[in-house]
This record gives sequence, C-alpha cells and structure tokens, in this order.
Amino acid sequence: MNNITPPFLWHTVHQQDPDPVETAEWREALESLLQASGSQRVHDIMDMLTELARQPHIGWQPPRGTPYLNSIAVEQQPAFPGDLAIEERLASIMRWNALAMVVRANAAYGELGGHIASYASAADLFEVGFNHFFRAAYPNGGDDLVFFQPHSAPGVYARAFLEGRLSEEQLGYYRQELSAQQNGTQGLSSYPHPWLMPDFWQFPTGSMGLGPISSIYQARFMRYLSHRQLLDTRGRKVWGVFGDGEMDEPESMSALTLAAREQLDNLIWVVNCNLQRLDGPVRGNGRIIDELETLFTGAGWRVIKLVWGSDWDGLLARDHAGALTRAFAHTVDGQLQTFAAKDGRYNREHFFGQNPELAALAQGLTDEQIDRLKRGGHDLVKIHAAYHAAMQTEGCPTVILAHTKKGYGMGEAGQGRMTTHQQKKLERDDLIAYRNRFNLPLTDEQAASLTLVRPAADSPEMQYLHARRRELGGALPARRTQADVIAVPPLAQYGQFALQAGGKEMSTTMAFVRMLSSLLKERPLGQRIVPIVADEARTFGMANLFKQIGIYSSAGQQYEPEDIGSVLSYREALDGQILEEGISEAGAISSWTAAATSYSVHGLAMLPFYIYYSMFGFQRIGDLIWAAADQRARGFLLGATSGRTTLGGEGLQHQDGSSVMQAAAIPNCKVYDPCFAGELAVILDHGMRQMMEHQQDVFYYLTVMNESYAQPDLPEDAVPGVLKGMYRFAHLTVPEARGKVRLLGSGAILREVIAAASLLQQEWQVEVEVWSVTSFAELSREAQELERWNRLHPQDEARVAHVSQCLQGDAPVIAATDYVRAWPMLVASYLRAPYTVLGTDGFGRSDTRLELRQFFEVDRHQIVLAALHSLRQQGYCDAVLCQQAINRYGITSEREAPWHR
Repeated sequence: MNNITPPFLWHTVHQQDPDPVETAEWREALESLLQASGSQRVHDIMDMLTELARQPHIGWQPPRGTPYLNSIAVEQQPAFPGDLAIEERLASIMRWNALAMVVRANAAYGELGGHIASYASAADLFEVGFNHFFRAAYPNGGDDLVFFQPHSAPGVYARAFLEGRLSEEQLGYYRQELSAQQNGTQGLSSYPHPWLMPDFWQFPTGSMGLGPISSIYQARFMRYLSHRQLLDTRGRKVWGVFGDGEMDEPESMSALTLAAREQLDNLIWVVNCNLQRLDGPVRGNGRIIDELETLFTGAGWRVIKLVWGSDWDGLLARDHAGALTRAFAHTVDGQLQTFAAKDGRYNREHFFGQNPELAALAQGLTDEQIDRLKRGGHDLVKIHAAYHAAMQTEGCPTVILAHTKKGYGMGEAGQGRMTTHQQKKLERDDLIAYRNRFNLPLTDEQAASLTLVRPAADSPEMQYLHARRRELGGALPARRTQADVIAVPPLAQYGQFALQAGGKEMSTTMAFVRMLSSLLKERPLGQRIVPIVADEARTFGMANLFKQIGIYSSAGQQYEPEDIGSVLSYREALDGQILEEGISEAGAISSWTAAATSYSVHGLAMLPFYIYYSMFGFQRIGDLIWAAADQRARGFLLGATSGRTTLGGEGLQHQDGSSVMQAAAIPNCKVYDPCFAGELAVILDHGMRQMMEHQQDVFYYLTVMNESYAQPDLPEDAVPGVLKGMYRFAHLTVPEARGKVRLLGSGAILREVIAAASLLQQEWQVEVEVWSVTSFAELSREAQELERWNRLHPQDEARVAHVSQCLQGDAPVIAATDYVRAWPMLVASYLRAPYTVLGTDGFGRSDTRLELRQFFEVDRHQIVLAALHSLRQQGYCDAVLCQQAINRYGITSEREAPWHR
C-alpha cells in the first residue's frame, strides 16, 4: 500500500509539534464550543478564523478534502421510511434477473455482449431512488428526469419486468432488436436509446460523458422554462447516476461551474464509485473519491460522501484512537479493489492485521462477517440518508460519491476483479453461489438454467413494489411521444422580403436573423423559440435581439452595461429568451438538445435555433449531436460562415468543407445548403411545420453564409424543388450551340456556377442549364428509397427519383460546391450522364474569397473548363478549345492539386 498523507491527517503525521500543550488547548476549546453551542456555532467561528487566516500577510489556505468517512453522521440519519427486509429482497431479485438476462443472451449468442458488474454495484443506488425518490408525477405536472448509467441498463429492464412493463419474452430478446421484430415483439436495446425504445428511455447515455453534461443543461433549461413562465418546474429534480470512470470524460467535468453558478439545486448526481473502470482501477495509486470531492467542492457543489455501510458504525464508534480513519487514509483504490476481490480471511490478515489497534477492532467478528462489511453504496439506510440530505440542499447542486464494489455479490466469478467489466458468462457453481449470496428462491437447477424470479402478484414483495411506484406517480423511465401542436404563421408574414428580394443585397445569415426577429413576435410560436449562440451573436448580426428579447440570466442584470445607451446594448434578464452560452460549443448544443427534446421531456414543444461557426459543429461536438438525434430532437442547427472559401482570412481550422457530409450521415437530420434567402425561407417554413405542426422527429442542419450579394426573387413553382433538393434556376440558350451542359451549384458556389454559365453561353457558345441544388443529401435519400423499392418490386413500373428526372439524357453534368467532392458525389450513381465534380478537398487557407476559390479550383473559370472538357469527351469540341480556355483564364496546368498542398 502506498503511504499517502491527506492534509486532514496533519496531526497524525506531523509529530514534531512545537507546542503540544497549546495545540491541545485549541482542540479542547473547539470541542467545548461544540458541546455548549452546537455545530452551527463552530461553523461560524471557523468561517471567521478562515477569513482572517486568508489575509495576504498570513497566506493560509484550508486543506482539501475530508476524512474517508460518510458525510452524514449516524445521528443525522433520518429514520428509514420503508420495509428494509422487503427492499433488500427486491434488490436481490433485480440483481439476479439482470444477470440472468445478460448471461442467457451470451449463452445463446456469444457475440451479443452486455454487462453484469456495473449494475451489480449500482443496484441499491437505483432501488432506493425507485422506491423513495424518483418521482413520475408532481401536483403541478411533470416528473423527475433520471439519467441512468448506461452499463446498468439490464437492471432497469429487470425492474420493468417485475413491474409488468416488460415481458419475459422481451427480456429474452435483450440486445436482439431485429430478431425480436421478426418474432412480433419488442427487443431491448443495449443501452438507453430513445430512438429504439421511444416509449421507455428518455435520455441516451451510452456514450459516456454525454449524460453528465446533458443533465446539467436539462436542469438549467427547467429553470429557463420556469423563469420565462412557460412551465412550472418547482419541486422537480434531475438525477444522474454515473460511473467514477466516466468522470474522466471532459464533458463530465466541463459544466460543473455552470451548475453551481446557476445554483441548480434541482440537480443531484450519484457517482457510483466502484473504483474500477473497464480495464482496471480508476485511480490505482490514489483515491478517486477524494479527487472527485476536491473537484466538485472547488466547483461549488455540495459533496456527500457515502463511503461505509451501517456495519462499520459500531467499529468506528469503538475506534477511539482513530486507527480506522488512519487506515482508510493510507489505503489506495488499487488495494481497496484487492480487498473487494478477496474473502474475509484475507481482509482480516491484510487490512485489520496492519496494527494491533485494527486487529483489536476486528476481534469478535467472524471471517464471514468481515466479508459482509458493506460499503456505503450497498447499504439502503445509508443511501436513503444521503439522498434525503441531497433533496434538502438549497442553492447549489449536489453530488453523492457512493463507494461500491464492482460486481458486488459475484464472488470469485467477478467481484472486484480486473476482468469483471467484461464478465458475461458464469459457470454453474458461480450461479449457485450467487443464488446463495442473495438468498434467492431458486433450486440448484433453476439457478443453473437462469430461471427468472418473479414473485406472485399478491406477494408482499410485489405489492410493496407497486405501492411505492404508485406513491411516486407511476413508472420510470417513461417517455412522452407527443406534445401540443403549435401553429406556424404563413411564410409571407415573416419571409416575404426573402421570397421577393428584388435583387437586394444581403447575406443568408442576415436573412435568417431578420426572419427570426419577425417570428419572435408571432404568437404563440414566438414564445416557444429558443435562440442559442456560443458567444458569437454579434458576429451573426443578432445584437438587435439583445434588447428585443433579452439574454437569459438566472440572476437578472445586476450591473449597468458599458453600452447601456446603445440601441444594441447588452441586456440580461430573468425572463430573457436568448441562451448565450459563452465559448462552449458543448454547452450550447446541450442547451439546444434540452430545448429540442422539451416536447417529450416536459410535454411542451419548443423550437431551438442554434447558430454557430459551421466548422465548430459536427466536427467538434458530433457525438453530442448524434445523441440528440437518438433522443429524437426537433429544432434547427445553423452552420454559419459555412463553406471552405466563404470565410476569407480565418484559415484552416475555421473553414468548413465537410459539415454537410457529417450531418448527412445522421438518419433524422435534414441537411440543406441554400444559396439564396428565398430558398432559406422556404426550407425554414417547411421545417417548422414538420416539427411543430406534424410533430415529426427530425431536425435540420442549414448552412448560412456571411457573404452579401444580390438576392433574386424565388419563383413559386421552384418551391417543391427547393424542398426536394434541386430546381432549375436558369436555362441559357444559344442559336447554334456547340453542345449542352448542366451546371449544378449550391451554397456559396452557386453564384460562381451562374457566372460560369454566362461565360459558357457568351464566350463558348454552349447551351447551359443552371440548377440550384439545395440538398444533395435529400436527393440521395429519395433516390436510395426508390432504388430499393424498384429492386424489391421487379414486376412493377419503376419509380424515378427527382434527381434522375431533372437530369435526364446524356448532357454532361458538372457540380461545384464549397465542400469536399463527396458531397455532390452522393447522387453520382443515379445519373446516366457524364458527371464531373469540383469541390474543396484539402486544408483551408487564409486569403480572400476570390483567391480561395481559385486555389480550390471551384471558381467560374474552372467550372467553364470542366464543362468544355466534358463536351470534348463527348466529341462536341476539341482539345484546342480547352487549351484556349486555360490560356484565356490564366489557369496554371502544372500546379499541384489543392488537396496535396
């Protein structure tokens, strides 16, 4: 064991006290004050002394951490309100059924995986919550939000089975969702996945670290709804049950100070500190509970340490010399894991045998009693006391650090062992030993055959189980699928300026902000809109919204802003509507997800618009966006300053050439890259109706640009094509054309395509069709659907995709975009004509738009050359003509390709 010295044990290790008599007098004075005036007076005096000692001329800092003991003293524990014996039996049954489910699946199909050990350690933490704290309904409506540790999903299924929400047949299809459907039933997903189990799971937590940050922003969003008087969320709590290893994820830690700053006392985390991650100890040479205590305390959270069970209370009471406290302080987690894996005899020899004082404390205890000494996270009474204290906390969030054993009860088959996370199969003797450990009503053969345990409906256990949930409002987890329908105003009311732009110059970002400003004034939709930015509102021209709707602040505005006299002054307000998240894309997308799932979480449909530098979206926080998709989010993501060449001087890490491809990989994300304000208006209108009126579980990724240019009118007959993904923008004819080409463009490069079309018509006598492609993704998805339908219906008349109808014949097609070539290549297999793609593969550069488009070879001259080259391949012109174009436009033929530079 390592000899580590926690600062709170100073008096035990610093033996050279220069004045022990004076030290003893101070200690006696403090103890006398405690006896005479109580703990609060001690707090007051210590606060005063601390303030004095922190003066610069003294420079004292308080020690970090507290002894490795429970934060809730025995005398502070409330009486346990339930039937302890019944709850322990129920928890044992849950553990067994969860184990049986996983082992059954892997006995049949060894490849399915699953986890036993995590839930075995967390079962009691869950059960106390389910029996006493996790509310499914409040008098004012709504419920508690519970984020479940993903590896413990089998335990949640096991409880739902006892409650009658899941059948034994469904448990038999754990991690076999497709097989279950083929047999007419619902399979059980590996982890909490709302997309796959939309009536059951609320929050996807399978990607570790996302649950913690999401829970913080859900708790904050509940306050936002309440402060804006949209929903009464008083009394409701957000619970998160997470693993100690999960706390290493940056997302787990990144918003702790926000939770404290916002005083989110509606947030309670339970960190299951079984000291072990997937491959070994979380902190083998230290103590993760001490480390987390320091982190959370420093971030402003209340920390409740739940370390030792009730069996230790008697030992600690007899330990007048502090031998146990010293032993705990000097025992690192790697050794505690070893103690968990070994039996009572080993623990007697190696823990209690460290010195005579410890050995004396263990006298009278059998080896079996030592083996059964519980850690705090396995003691229902201690857990209840910790949860109760957390519920009473005001003014800050709470974290409960619960000490458990990974694989609790699995004995030699897995308790506390390095391999326990991967344990998915148990031998006959191990199963019988597990049965014995938890006193389950199973014969040897039933245990060996993994028979599920379900007491009779009229048994005390089942009656108790249902009574507890009735009192707490019903079953959890459970997810709503519908919310109130919110009408969207006619497009002409807020977007007519975009549809009939008349050549007025503006950027699509400005067009969006203008439409948003109008929508915010519409009722009832305006109240449900949630504008979100990550400290870039002024960049995107949204400063006018500061005064119009305010920036949400739980503290209001307690200062006079520097620009108070300005028309665009900075205004924070308790009922502010904008969520300005600072420089935190992870925070902003977590707020977006909270708003985008409000229809299911709160039964209140909200419509979030999160606008950000497009490069800092899917590339940076794609995992959080994927989780939002799993949670069936509804809302808009707007990738601003989008495209590789539209952002001028910003350079490599800002210039986005791939976000549309990453977005297109998400099944329920609709991706559009419009060039003109009218196109954007039509897409916004359609998306809002899909989500707010038709309640479709989709969300939209729209690119918007900061480049101002003349905006044309949008013909009414173009609207269907805009939504399907493409429409013919122009047709330029020539009396005696040498050939015909079709030019496709989107977003920032469509204007280069239009310019190239004019050059082809005027300088090279080529007939040109110009097509505005608003979404290669939507075109590809429809084509895939019809291709599949045709393949499965060979005797029916073939169906033709929109992209194939638009681009019939063999006229060459040239597509140019501000993104990688893979984006327009999404439709390549659905075209019969020769297809040439120009894109911006490679790293970005700092320069002007003109130089960037020339560098990436997506400017008008390169488009003309590509068109002429395609016509040459079809025999409509010769190589000399192509060389003439190269010479005329100053194209350097020997230059290295941009993706190599």
